[in-house]
Amino acid sequence: MASRTDSLARPLAVFALLALLALALVAGTGVAVVRQVATDQALAEARQLTTVSARLVERRLSDELLSGDAIASGAMARIVVDAVLVDPIVRVKIWTGEGRIVYSDESRLIGSRYDLDREDLEVLDTGGVVSEVSDVSAPENRFERPFGELLEVYTRLETPGGTPLLFETYQRASSIAGRRRELASTFVPVLVVTLIALSLLMVPIAWILARRVRAAQRERERLMQRAIESSDRERRRIAGDLHDGPVQELAGVSMRLSASAEQVDDARAGAVLRDSASAVRGSVRTLRSAIVGVYPPNLQQVGLSASLSDLVARLSGQGIEADVDIEPTTTFGLEVDALLYRACQETVRNVEEHAGARHVRVSVRAEGAVAVLEVADDGRGIDPVRVERAKEQGHMGLEILEDLVADGGGSITVEPGEHAGTVVRVEVPAS
Repeated sequence: MASRTDSLARPLAVFALLALLALALVAGTGVAVVRQVATDQALAEARQLTTVSARLVERRLSDELLSGDAIASGAMARIVVDAVLVDPIVRVKIWTGEGRIVYSDESRLIGSRYDLDREDLEVLDTGGVVSEVSDVSAPENRFERPFGELLEVYTRLETPGGTPLLFETYQRASSIAGRRRELASTFVPVLVVTLIALSLLMVPIAWILARRVRAAQRERERLMQRAIESSDRERRRIAGDLHDGPVQELAGVSMRLSASAEQVDDARAGAVLRDSASAVRGSVRTLRSAIVGVYPPNLQQVGLSASLSDLVARLSGQGIEADVDIEPTTTFGLEVDALLYRACQETVRNVEEHAGARHVRVSVRAEGAVAVLEVADDGRGIDPVRVERAKEQGHMGLEILEDLVADGGGSITVEPGEHAGTVVRVEVPAS
């Protein structure tokens, strides 16, 4: 039970981390949306407040205000002070199309002239309400700097005589922060509770899915193991039938031919029998090599030296001379022997298929605490371009061998031979 829990712990931890990142992203997006909504609402309220104020001002607006008439200015001041200058509005300005301020609650601005920007002129021409953050560094806004960050909101007025004017209010930007706090206090708790509930719901679902995936994986592994075992049994049966049948029979034939050659008096007949016995022994070696290809030997029983000798014996059928340099009693432990055998098997196969060699030398020795296998051939040599092309085409033998050796704590090098061909050197820590 503990192993199952451990096997699920890692994917669940990864899932939990990814879920936390996703929730954090959702939460951050939600907060950003709330802030934007609050800003939009605050600006909308600022525009609405300016529109209402403009209607109040327009009722008291007279053409005499354009000429600076004191009575007209006084009437405008009363309506502005009594009904317009209410928090968050802190400043009011009324402009002509030429950029002259005809009224402001800051009397020092009245009569001043400044350039209007494109949006101001568009509002004068077409109407509408526009809001933006005020640039307090501008000369016309020098008296608003003590108020800090402000919003400018402006709309169009018209005098009884039909002259268009620009009505502008300055409102404290703190209204945006207040709206943000208000919306955050309303929606953020709901968002947090929803995300927590979602995460609590996802954990058991992830646990169930992980268990199902793990169960399916174990079932696939079990089926794969059964397939491997079935294949292994079938290969063992075929190898056993070949060994106990044709190989033993041919070995007996070879012995009888050798014995007959010693018994006959005719020298020519004896030579024929000896040649026949040698040919049969060659066939036996070829069959044993084929058996090794079908089912590798039991290294613990046969030994590494005999196994490698049988492995390379089939090369003679390809016209390749093979030498094996290893002491008959050499062994490095079952796991290391198996790894060296596997490396030699893959390398010899590559020599057969790709090297075009005439001679191969296999040597195994101990160098200190390291077991060393070298397979040297006199073939055409290694071509890095062909190796990469073979990998791209799906021929992964050498790459798989590199991974196997690396898993065993060893290393493999493939280099050109001293005169020609290729030398494959495998080093593995001896057990």
